[in-house]
Amino acid sequence: MESWSLMVAEKTPHRIKRLCNRSLQKVQSMMFKSYLTLSKFNIILSNKGDSTNPKQNSEKSKKRIDEQNARSIVNMIMGDGNRSNNNPIAVIIDTETLVARTQERLWKALKRHYRYESSLKPGQEFLHRHVNSKIPLVIMYADLVGSTSMSMTLPVDKMVTIIRSFSYEMSCIVQSHGGYVLKYVGDAVIAFFPSGYNKLLACDRAVQCAKSMITVIKNGINPILNQYDYPELRVKIGLDEGESVIVPYGHDKSSLIDILGYSMSISAKITSLTYPNTITIGEDIYSVLHPQIRMKFKEVKLRIEDWKYVNRQTGQLYKLYADKNIPTTITSTDKKP
Repeated sequence: MESWSLMVAEKTPHRIKRLCNRSLQKVQSMMFKSYLTLSKFNIILSNKGDSTNPKQNSEKSKKRIDEQNARSIVNMIMGDGNRSNNNPIAVIIDTETLVARTQERLWKALKRHYRYESSLKPGQEFLHRHVNSKIPLVIMYADLVGSTSMSMTLPVDKMVTIIRSFSYEMSCIVQSHGGYVLKYVGDAVIAFFPSGYNKLLACDRAVQCAKSMITVIKNGINPILNQYDYPELRVKIGLDEGESVIVPYGHDKSSLIDILGYSMSISAKITSLTYPNTITIGEDIYSVLHPQIRMKFKEVKLRIEDWKYVNRQTGQLYKLYADKNIPTTITSTDKKP
């Protein structure tokens, strides 16, 4: 009798733990669906008009305070409201507000009344907590298109202002979606989204972030550049997810920390094969996206000489998916510089 009682006592905590885990998974699934519904509703609202009046956009954004508060609650329940647990905080802002703020800053910058100050500190602080380890990340490359032609036609000071504007505004969008900027390489912004806490949510945020980037360039930056007869900006964005190694290049806190791994290499190559103002994602991201988001992408057919990366689990050619408005087949000679 005593031995039976001991056995029940030993098993009971494990049963309770399993029940709690199942309940938590159900709650997270429900909250994730709610989050996607709110995100979709936000996109519909933001696409109703392309007004470039900052004051009007600001007034419209105030009407969405209740929606953003509800999203914040969802984020907390999903477990990303506590930075002490190394979870990023996303303060997702509607697209119209992003466009309005971008235009306000760019107007001032072109008139020399504003200076862009970009910082890599948040990303470096996050990576510092994971040095000499391997963690899952969504990697994003956002590469500016046409900077070479701009450098030949624009005055140096205007060229510098536009490049700084691009880097700063893309960084702000990354941060608003819970991501971090890793570094700036020429006219490209490299960012990452921690996916260990919730891969589905991290991938969704990264894709939504990429869409916001293209919208801000189209509706925020380019209308102002057109008024100055400057060439329009375009961006190519590549995304992939997987485990990456966090490498410090020194022994003190001020030393640069970088990311190495298969996903970094794939993301860079994906971006080089992407059309301007288009998003291309890897198979690992596509497989976990919500069906409503997934249906906006289609598989890209690549020539073997252009793409040789394989799926590490299946050994088959690693599949890529891009916006449905691009050709089915992409080759390295199709993209315009």
